[in-house]
Amino acid sequence: MSEALARLWRERHPSVPPLTHTFRGVFADRWVRFHSLPESKRYAESEDEYAILLHRYNTVLDELFAGQEVFVVTGDWSSTADGPAGFPTPRRDLHPDGVLWWTEPDVSDPDPEFHTYFRYYADRRPWRPGCVDDLLRAAADEEIVDVFLTDTGLSRIHAPYDGGADVVLTTPAERDRLRARHPDWLSPHPSGC
Repeated sequence: MSEALARLWRERHPSVPPLTHTFRGVFADRWVRFHSLPESKRYAESEDEYAILLHRYNTVLDELFAGQEVFVVTGDWSSTADGPAGFPTPRRDLHPDGVLWWTEPDVSDPDPEFHTYFRYYADRRPWRPGCVDDLLRAAADEEIVDVFLTDTGLSRIHAPYDGGADVVLTTPAERDRLRARHPDWLSPHPSGC
């Protein structure tokens, strides 16, 4: 699976690696951000607030992927391509079936101590609401970063983070329709952030 998925990513997105922090800029014409809590609150502080953010995540995910299979992707980073993760995360516990499929080096600094290798792990599964709630909750708490779900054609992406989710659609029109269905979940900032 890992080689085929990497090949598909390169075919679909030849100029960009699957780095979640770049999606907003790279896919700007098809990107929208939804906040996970009312009034753009960043972190849940009660089970009621976790219920709200999981509802928002799962609602959008279901609108994107109902009846489909998805790739669930998690990431970590290291100072070497195959070294231990640069910080402890529950990635392995939350995504035990994830197979390494992409390593993206950042070796632009002349000092090797500042080299970073972003590593992405994926599995394929049928989408159903609630199937990744533990992972979504960990992303919302910033216990794990670089999480995203995508259809098997890599055309729609949902990347949850602490405070919301970045969503990439197939066209600007599709993005606008999704944005119009959830206006209360959008940022009031003109940039949409």
